[in-house]
Amino acid sequence: MPKLQGINHRRAVSAFQKAGFWIVREGKHISMTDGKRIIIIPRANPINAFTMAGIIRDAGMTVKEFKKLLR
Repeated sequence: MPKLQGINHRRAVSAFQKAGFWIVREGKHISMTDGKRIIIIPRANPINAFTMAGIIRDAGMTVKEFKKLLR
């Protein structure tokens, strides 16, 4: 698995939006869905790399695919 550094929650939300997710609810955490899956992104800067890897896995993506969306 490629290395993943902690990233800003805004960058993560933007990357997931490029992947077809949209924001459902906002508060201390941001809930996003693509119609099939629901992911929860904490409003933390930076988001811990282990937490981010779990969110990416829950979204049905690989770290490599997610890194491409961050660009």
